[in-house]
Amino acid sequence: MTQTNNIVWHDSVVAKQDRVQQNNHQSPVLWFTGLSGSGKSTITVELEKALFEKGIRSYRLDGDNIRHGLNNNLGFSPEDRKENIRRIGEVAKLLNDAGLITLTAFISPYREDRDNVRNLLANGDFIEVYVKCSLEGCEARDPKGLYQKARAGEIKGFTGIDAPYEEPEKPELVIDTEDNSVEEAVAEILDFLKDQQYI
Repeated sequence: MTQTNNIVWHDSVVAKQDRVQQNNHQSPVLWFTGLSGSGKSTITVELEKALFEKGIRSYRLDGDNIRHGLNNNLGFSPEDRKENIRRIGEVAKLLNDAGLITLTAFISPYREDRDNVRNLLANGDFIEVYVKCSLEGCEARDPKGLYQKARAGEIKGFTGIDAPYEEPEKPELVIDTEDNSVEEAVAEILDFLKDQQYI
């Protein structure tokens, strides 16, 4: 990363707490992590809709969507995966400061990368949501046909097949999508946010 002595941080008059107060809700980052096909995107889409209907300001960052623009120059090597999550972490930090509840749907396979994002934010502003589904369950779904391609050797470095996934050790929430419907998952997350007084 290039550094220069000529860059100076310019503070705003309006602070994060002002925006949070105006919105009448906190602005945590809900970091959804799990294998491809576990249900991260599906859940975040429905959760965003539910929050919107309640008048709660939120924004969803999705792995594939981000790779169409901001991160379209990154591949899937360990180094590129790390940079992918670093950039998303910085975007999530900006949205957190803007007073929005941020929903991120990224495999984010490495604990260290997820912890680095947690460390960017104030205590309590990072909620790790482990969208838990067995490899067999994800392969059975295979909504994009990616597991089939990975098994056939058409995709190299695919998480869960020939690249690792490091499960969260102490996530704030675990959503088991083999045992729960999307509706049940959304309800559980909303209950958590209410109980913890985020909304």
